[in-house]
Amino acid sequence: MSAAHRTRRRARRAVVAALTVLCATVPLGPPPAWAAPTPTAPTAGPAPVDFSVVVDASASIDKDALAREAEAAALIGQGEISERSRAGVIGFGSAEKEGQQPVREVCPPTVVDAAGRQRISDCARRLTDRADAGLGPGTDFPAALTQALTRLRENGTEGAAKVVFLLTDGKLNVEDSPAYGADPAARRQEGEKRLREVLDRARREHVQIWPLGFGKGIDKKALQQMADGGYRNGCADLPGARPRPEVVDGAADVDRALQGAFAAARCARVEQGTSGKPPGELEVTIPPIATDGSITVTKRDPRVTATYYDPKGRKVPLQGEFDGSRFEVSGQDGPVEALRVKDPLPGKWRVKLSAPEGHRDQPATVRAIWQGVLRSSVTLEPSAPRPGENVVVRMRLQTRRGVVITDPGQLAGVQAAAQLSGDGFEPVDVPLRDDGKGPDDKAGDVLFGASVTVPKTAAGALRLTGAIAAPGITGDRRPYDTRVSSGPAPVVAGVTLESHEVHPGGTVGGKLVARNNDSRPHTLRLGLADQSTAAALRIGPATVTVAPGAQQPVPFTVSFGAGTPPGDAGGRITVTDRTDGGREVGSAFLTVTVTPAPTWWDRWWWAVVGGAGLLLAAAAVIGIRATAARRQESLQGLVLELRRDGTTLGELKVRGARTRTFCFAVDNPSSPRPGLRRRDAGSAQAYRLQRRGDGLRLRAPRGGEQPVPRGAPVSLDHDLELLVRGGRGPGRERTGQGRRPGTPAGSRNTAGRFTGRFGRGAAPGGRGPSANGNGRQPGPAGAGGPGGASGSADYDGAF
Repeated sequence: MSAAHRTRRRARRAVVAALTVLCATVPLGPPPAWAAPTPTAPTAGPAPVDFSVVVDASASIDKDALAREAEAAALIGQGEISERSRAGVIGFGSAEKEGQQPVREVCPPTVVDAAGRQRISDCARRLTDRADAGLGPGTDFPAALTQALTRLRENGTEGAAKVVFLLTDGKLNVEDSPAYGADPAARRQEGEKRLREVLDRARREHVQIWPLGFGKGIDKKALQQMADGGYRNGCADLPGARPRPEVVDGAADVDRALQGAFAAARCARVEQGTSGKPPGELEVTIPPIATDGSITVTKRDPRVTATYYDPKGRKVPLQGEFDGSRFEVSGQDGPVEALRVKDPLPGKWRVKLSAPEGHRDQPATVRAIWQGVLRSSVTLEPSAPRPGENVVVRMRLQTRRGVVITDPGQLAGVQAAAQLSGDGFEPVDVPLRDDGKGPDDKAGDVLFGASVTVPKTAAGALRLTGAIAAPGITGDRRPYDTRVSSGPAPVVAGVTLESHEVHPGGTVGGKLVARNNDSRPHTLRLGLADQSTAAALRIGPATVTVAPGAQQPVPFTVSFGAGTPPGDAGGRITVTDRTDGGREVGSAFLTVTVTPAPTWWDRWWWAVVGGAGLLLAAAAVIGIRATAARRQESLQGLVLELRRDGTTLGELKVRGARTRTFCFAVDNPSSPRPGLRRRDAGSAQAYRLQRRGDGLRLRAPRGGEQPVPRGAPVSLDHDLELLVRGGRGPGRERTGQGRRPGTPAGSRNTAGRFTGRFGRGAAPGGRGPSANGNGRQPGPAGAGGPGGASGSADYDGAF
């Protein structure tokens, strides 16, 4: 198994462990309200939401705060992820004198498809135009909420949740509004009464109220009463999905708070991105479980333009399809822009901002609102139970095809339940667990289980429905239909799989074991249920005939198309009895993981790595030998000593690590004090010293060549001699004439032989014996006088 396969297995095990912990927290009490409604078929996209954004435009709101409110209204209108939802925007104040009105509808209810989202972007900006608004300076909550409820009731989207988002910076203020009575002192009490009546209406009409307050004069108690007074059942039985007030310090945080409330109201999640001024880049991360989402950019200045790049660094289109995702942009010419994405690529998205000079002072912020869809698949064991029989319910969760979830937090709070319904009895709620207890075989395997007794009054059809919910996640309700039996089942079937991994284009084998208890043959059909349309699976053989009284094992194969995406192949293998009206007699969850086909590297990496290792080792050996050879061939470190009658007249050291030929000349060879000097090879007076094999050869200027033994002088012209010492010889290094490095002159060496010479006096006042680095022993000044001795000692030989 390749390293990539092992990594994917570890990721799956991480998800299983996360679900074990999360599902162990689901209470075993009565199932939540979301599990009870009639089962519905899976939808093509996220559920719609009809909502109104009611914006306080009273006199206490300054121009900047009103602009922030308008941006927030446009933000959630454009960021809505279902194109079947409807959105409206209402501004409100009060009516205190003739010509004033308490409510101004700037955006009538609009379906937020591609064109509708752009209309929301345009009309929400009208909130900032106060010249012709006609709104009074007060705060008339009852009038604003009444307008919103009326619009939500008109031509609402079937099955859509209804929500009102109320943005305000103050308290109920109708003291100067004649509509609330002639007595100014009693107007406030009348206003509070009408507000309670409006909230009662919201509760009856199933409309949630989500208040958002900002500023210092907020009546938090009043906001809480409005949230509690409306409809309390959210999109799921989850604490975060129930209406609640939100209070922020100022208008700058309104867009963030409103988008968070909107996400909670429609069981979505918001990912906070980065902020910055153009030109520059912003980033936001979309998790793997997201199936529908919008990337929103609050840019404030319409002249700022945004370009979007997916996690692979590719620029994505603003409209149309690209690499399995569908894109649709709106609000490009407004202060808020949104890119709706269906099936987004998970990972870090980048938004590149640009703006002309003079339009770069406003900071922009990017966020992503998203929702994921989990699929559930349920089974009943036995498939056709008898009334009063105890049965086992199993449910498996399936995520989007090809996505591996590695962050356990993405499934935080997941809840699973089932409901058994049928003829002759009231529905029975079945809480499901994944804790390894009771009928649940293994904790954390993403296979939920529970046991339930079929009511004794059951007769005819049975339906088992699974349901799931979690923050940011919705689940389809997928029914399992069967019927009760009055006696032993005519046919019983069991299904097992022989392998749990396959590559695209491959097959997985399995075995069907069927027992026919009837007196006639039965034809069984093998099929696949709860499959993704992208799976491209086939099972064969399609049908099997089992003889009367026989128990027959039948091998089968499941074939995976070449284009099957990687990931868990969810769904079930089903066995139905065609002889008995298509009744299901057996099933098994399809627990197969599709892994990418091994690449050339996966198959041969070991050979490549091994061969590369051998080549590196061979290259290292060759390099070492070459280096050693070069060192042996080099003349670096040799010392050339010029002599006459045993007296040293001068020295010259060879330098350069790559010196293989050294040219030198003797200056004033006939004088009493000749010397050595390096010369170019082209000089007519140059001697040429060169290494040949393990020895040295010296070529004279006039031609002729002679060997140069180490430690022994060779004759030159004019009674001169040349002694070569030091450098690197074959097998050891020499720094003197037969002397190892660090061996003092006049002492023993490993060879053990001591030789000494004393030459003629060099000059009056010559120095007496004293060790120096070249083997000579000059004496102290004045020791010799005229004709004084100059000593030298060389080590060459054995002691």
